[in-house]
Amino acid sequence: MSSSPLALLRGAAQLFYEVLAADPDPAQDSSARGWIVGDAHLENFGAFRPAAPADERLPRKKSVFDLNDFDQAIEGPWRWDVARLTTSLILAGRELGADGPALLGLSERLIDSHAASAFQRAGPLPAPAPVAALVTRVATRTKQELLDDRTVVEAGQRRFVRGPRYRDVSRELVQAVPGALATYRSRLAAHERPTAEQLELVDVAFRIAGTGSLGALRLAVLTRGKGGVDGGWIFDLKEQSTPAAAPLLAPPVTAGAERVARAAVTCLERPPLMLATTELAGLSMLARRLSPQEDKLKLRQLERADLAPLAGHLGSLLGMAHARGAAPATKIEPWSAEERADLLARAVALAGLHEAVYLELCLLARDLLKPE
Repeated sequence: MSSSPLALLRGAAQLFYEVLAADPDPAQDSSARGWIVGDAHLENFGAFRPAAPADERLPRKKSVFDLNDFDQAIEGPWRWDVARLTTSLILAGRELGADGPALLGLSERLIDSHAASAFQRAGPLPAPAPVAALVTRVATRTKQELLDDRTVVEAGQRRFVRGPRYRDVSRELVQAVPGALATYRSRLAAHERPTAEQLELVDVAFRIAGTGSLGALRLAVLTRGKGGVDGGWIFDLKEQSTPAAAPLLAPPVTAGAERVARAAVTCLERPPLMLATTELAGLSMLARRLSPQEDKLKLRQLERADLAPLAGHLGSLLGMAHARGAAPATKIEPWSAEERADLLARAVALAGLHEAVYLELCLLARDLLKPE
């Protein structure tokens, strides 16, 4: 988290909601509500391979670009998501190479685009050039590339490369994985359900990835897939617990991985490939099959001309997710110009606080690393 203020925001959702609890938004109780991402920020959008449609008449898509992380999802005020996403945009100034006035203009574009999609059902804005290029590029990646990037062949069988990304797991966990895979298979939609043989365990390792999820149980699982040394499938099994916003809200109607899966399926037009829940060692786990189409935008490589279209596009994607997940009994009143201006002011204040905490974190890290 000491790499940038944006990295701090990504890894400290609890801090964000502690600040909201200390300084409540007067409009949050009367404003639009429903499913929220809970951890909306610039890097929780990305390309991925969507699930095959249940209706065979609908077109299959090799890759899409949308929200890609619902670990912190919960039913609450939309304003929290918009404030968090806007805060992340302001904190990303270093990565984006944008000055203060430009970031304020981008933030207004994001908030207005969200409002148009959420309240007026305006639909998505056209994908900006870097998003379109990313979706096109990842669509050509192969499963072979995914396997070669994460595994090696030893004695005629693939296994995860142990090192910074993958570590050994205990024998007890290894023995529990086949049962977790069987439960996962039973909960998949019928048109996505693989055979039991395709989920035959080949290798399992601790997966070290993300920022906010560090410390939770996360496993990478290699299964037989289509068979042979190059036919394996890789799955991500990730522990799900209480979302960071929960202390400010009523207890979630659904808990653990079921909460996360329901939010993703509700809020996304095309949820990720083979997404379902399971249990492992008494923990609620979200499981999904990894695909070579997963990738994110490189913020430092964006051109200045791309920033405004991108801010509008991300705001519209969040707005559409909110519209799909709107609470049925909630009266959706569009935000006034004053309410949108207040959201921007709150994001500016939140960004300033996170910037200060980030610098304090850097001071602590520097002192801890000083030689004796």
